[in-house]
Amino acid sequence: MKVVDKMNAAQKAGELFFSFEFFPPRTEEGVENLFDRMDRMATHDPTFCDITWGAGGTTADLTLEIAGKMQNMVCVETMMHLTCTNMPQDKLREALDKLKEVGIQNILALRGDPPKGQDNFEAVEGGFACALDLVKYIRENYGDYFGITVAGYPEAHPEVITDDAEEMERAYQSDLQYLKQKVDAGAQVIITQLFYDVEKFIKFTQDCRALGIECPIIPGVMPIMTYGGFKRMTGFCKTHVPKDVEAALESIKDNDEAVKNFGIDLGTRMCKRILDSGTPGLHMYTLNTERSSVAILENLGLINKSQLNRSLPWRQPTNERRKAEQVRPIFWANRPKSYINRTSDWDKYPQGRWGNAKSPAYGTLNDYQFMRRHTNSSKRQEKAKQCWGASLSKIDDVNKVFVKYAQGDLGMLPWSEMEGFHRETGTIQSQLQQLNTQGYLTINSQPQVNGAPSTDAKVGWGGPDGYVYQKAYVEFFISPEKLENLEQRLQKQSSITYMAIDSKGKVTLVNIAFAQSKQHSALHHTDDTCARTCPDALCCF
Repeated sequence: MKVVDKMNAAQKAGELFFSFEFFPPRTEEGVENLFDRMDRMATHDPTFCDITWGAGGTTADLTLEIAGKMQNMVCVETMMHLTCTNMPQDKLREALDKLKEVGIQNILALRGDPPKGQDNFEAVEGGFACALDLVKYIRENYGDYFGITVAGYPEAHPEVITDDAEEMERAYQSDLQYLKQKVDAGAQVIITQLFYDVEKFIKFTQDCRALGIECPIIPGVMPIMTYGGFKRMTGFCKTHVPKDVEAALESIKDNDEAVKNFGIDLGTRMCKRILDSGTPGLHMYTLNTERSSVAILENLGLINKSQLNRSLPWRQPTNERRKAEQVRPIFWANRPKSYINRTSDWDKYPQGRWGNAKSPAYGTLNDYQFMRRHTNSSKRQEKAKQCWGASLSKIDDVNKVFVKYAQGDLGMLPWSEMEGFHRETGTIQSQLQQLNTQGYLTINSQPQVNGAPSTDAKVGWGGPDGYVYQKAYVEFFISPEKLENLEQRLQKQSSITYMAIDSKGKVTLVNIAFAQSKQHSALHHTDDTCARTCPDALCCF
C-alpha cells in the first residue's frame, strides 16, 4: 500500500502517525540484529519504515535484500531509498523491477551523495544528475504503481548554504521551486532533512503551502544520542543549532547518559511543538537504535508499550498478495517468519485448512536464515552454547534447558524465533514449568481464553468491542515410555484431542478422525518427535 494513502487516511480520521528509518549495517551479524530490532519496533505500528541506500550507493544489493524482508517477513509497510549515485538506467530499472517483485510500492527518490573519494556529484553514463529526473523516470516507466517520496530541506540543501544572507535567501527560494518541480513531476510525500530549530521547519512548511505544494510534509527528527555523533551530523549537513541547545550540550558532552537523556527531552519538546503546529506525523531517524525514538513517541502519547493492539493474533501482512489471509496453523505461532517464507509461493492463502505438504509450493526451510537464527554465525553459536550448554551429554541436560526456558531463565529455544514467551503465555507459565519438570518438553502452547475483551493487554486482538475465545493447546517432546503412560490417561479424557508423531514422521497415537485416514501424511509434515494436545478442539494440520 502507498504510504501517502495511509497518511491521508490517518489525517481524515484525525489520527497522528509516525515512521522509523534504518540503514544497512556493515556486518552480517549487524543485519541479523537489525531484523530483531525492527521486529520489536514494528509492534508499535508505525505507518511505514524505510531503509537507506547507503553512501555512494555502496549498499545497493543489501538495501534491496533488507527492504524485501522488511515488507514480507517483518510485515511492515516499507519504503526504500533509491539514489542516482553510480546508477545507470539499466540498474535503476533492475532495482525498481525487484521492488515490484517483492511487493514494495514506496520509494524515497534522491540524487544521493557523491561517490566515495569525490567532492562533487557527477552523473554516471546513462544515469541521472538529480532527483527530479529520477522521479520523472519512475513515473514515465512505472506509471502510478509506486508512491514516490522526495526530500525537503527546511534550511536549503547543504551544498547551497552560505553565510551571506541575501545569497542564502535566493538559494532557499530556488530550493523551494525545485521541490515544487519534484512534486509536480509525481512526488506525493516530502520528508525533511534533520533540523533542531523547529521554527525553521514551520516556516518551511508555510512557504511550501504558499507555493501550492499540498502533499504531506513530514519532519525528519533525529534524536541526539551522542555528542560526537551530533557534532559530525550537524557539521556535515550544515544544520543550524540554536544557541541554548549548543550550550546545554557543551555542559554535559562528557556524560553519555546525560547527552542521551537530553536528546530525548529535546526531541519530545521539538515534536510537541511540531504536532501542535498542525503537522500530522513524524519520521524518526533511528540510527538503528531503539531507545531514544521510542521514548520520544512514548512521551508524546503516540505509543503505549503496555497496550499494543493487534488486528490479528499475528502481524498483519503488508504484501498485497497476503492481505486476505485470515487463518494460520497454531503450531507455527512461534515461527511466523519461517511460516511466511515457507508459504511465500502459494497462489492463495487458506481460510481454514492447509494444502498438501508434498506440493512443490510447500517450501523448504533448510536454507532459511530465520530458522537458523540462533546458530547462523560464529557469535550466535557462541551465544547459544552459553545459553544451552556447550555439551548436552544426556537427556537430563536437555530437560534442564527446557525447564530453565519455562522459568524465564533462558531467552531462546531452537524451535522458536521469539525471544522469550508470548505475552499470553505468562498466564500459564507455572503450568508449563510443571510440565517441563516432569519431562514434557514444551515448544508451543496457548492458554484457554473465554470471552476476554479484544482490548485485553495479554490476549486481545481485533477491533474494539470484540471478545476473544480460544482453546487450550500444548505441543511438546516426550519419551516413548512417558507416551505409553500418557496414552492410558488420555483415553479417559474424551474432551482432549491429541496426536503423537515420532521422529520419522509416523503418527503413533491419534484420536483425530481425519488424521487416521490415508491423507494424514499429506496434511501434516514434521521433522520433530512431538505430541500435540488440544482440549475440546480439532487441531488443523
